[in-house]
Amino acid sequence: MRGGGLLVAGTTSDAGKSVVTAGICRWLVRQGVRVAPFKAQNMSLNSFVTREGAEIGRAQAMQAQACRIEPTALMNPVLLKPGGEQSSQVVLLGKPVGELSARGYHGGRQQQLLGTVLDCLAELRGTYDAVICEGAGSPAEINLRRTDIVNMGIARNAELPVLVVGDIDRGGVFASFFGTVALLSPEDQALVAGFLVNKFRGDVSLLEPGLDMLHGLTGRHTYGVLPFRHGLGIDEEDGMGVRNSRASAPVGEDVLRVAVCAVPLMSNFTDVDALAAEPGVVVRFVDRPEELADADLVVVPGTRGTVRALDWLHERGLAHDLVRRAAEGRPVLGICGGFQILGEHIEDEIESRQGHVDGLGILPVRVRFAREKTLTRPVGEALGERVEGYEIHHGVASVTSGEPFLDGCRVGQTWGTHWHGSLESDGFRRAFLREVAAAAGRRFVPAPDTSFAGLREEQLDRLGDLIEQHADTDALWRLIESGAPQGLPFIPPGAPA
Repeated sequence: MRGGGLLVAGTTSDAGKSVVTAGICRWLVRQGVRVAPFKAQNMSLNSFVTREGAEIGRAQAMQAQACRIEPTALMNPVLLKPGGEQSSQVVLLGKPVGELSARGYHGGRQQQLLGTVLDCLAELRGTYDAVICEGAGSPAEINLRRTDIVNMGIARNAELPVLVVGDIDRGGVFASFFGTVALLSPEDQALVAGFLVNKFRGDVSLLEPGLDMLHGLTGRHTYGVLPFRHGLGIDEEDGMGVRNSRASAPVGEDVLRVAVCAVPLMSNFTDVDALAAEPGVVVRFVDRPEELADADLVVVPGTRGTVRALDWLHERGLAHDLVRRAAEGRPVLGICGGFQILGEHIEDEIESRQGHVDGLGILPVRVRFAREKTLTRPVGEALGERVEGYEIHHGVASVTSGEPFLDGCRVGQTWGTHWHGSLESDGFRRAFLREVAAAAGRRFVPAPDTSFAGLREEQLDRLGDLIEQHADTDALWRLIESGAPQGLPFIPPGAPA
């Protein structure tokens, strides 16, 4: 028996598809529904490693958490990881299969993946009561419709009803809703069941006349108006920012300032969300040397372009300051690509193809890029605490000296590791911050009760609450269970021939 399904599309990128999908998933699982997330094709530098060693988008991993299930490669069969302005690494069913230009991908390769995508969705629908799918960008991208496998392409082939989300905080939401439908073919329009307004501020009664007029114009209902809420979000595909920050006062006398170098092609910048979750820790992204001056800790994060990021640090004048900072015994943490940058030299014939490149020489590490990508979920110990993480990298590091630190090393107050997510381990994070505070001369004390996993759960519950309290959940369930209503009117002009 095939489970129910729904595609959450958006009028634009960042309209709120990811959080609405997670919210619907959490609402459903609280009703006793066995539910799974799905995104056919994701373009993101924020990725995650499943227990079977597959790489998927972090948004789908968090949506799986909203469903209270383990993430798998089925939930995000195609992941595109940009490596420059014109090309991306293609990750299929969790494993990299090559690099393609945007023209090459949309010119034929994308359509070839449709069968794989549909097989993954069918397997999920055969296992779960409902599968909540997330679209990408807008379903009305008429230049890409012919090869689309993530929006109306997947909706048509899998007979999924479509809910279009619009961010009213940006303005123009009525025009966006109407225009999205009006640019679709009659066959696509027949699956667009209605709309969901996201990030509304103010008195909803003032919005209702517009929703009534929208229904009169399109014949489609609005399934809910979600109010604007600060601090809500999950690990998104793009949009650099710090989530899970807490405005509560520090436990000790001082705050701790963390500066994250905003390197090009930054990947898994969500690593620092766990730092921002600590009361009294202030995290900011920086791109100028003067912004490092008052930082108690500088983080060099992961990147899809290690050599390019290294060049950028030199060009911006940040490389010199990092070397000086390390020599002065001021804390620096390198994660994945950032760890490689802090090493002595890099041999790269894979990512940048630049061969031998000198690193910053802060850590006794030599890096060689391998063709095969490392995708693991390691568990270890550091600073007397248990640590869990995940690795996603082509660079193989040889550590020649220094004090062991996870898979990397520590010299003085400079640490380096390939492990993403290590700071989500509460005991380790607190121990690390105590070391940083002591080295920085700050009277900062980590809160003894901050649970990063607990904060994640709280955030997902808040998303579920939004759906439960502000969406027409009865109508939403009918949509998931029975599909789009019959007889929805066609809105001209429709898609160009």
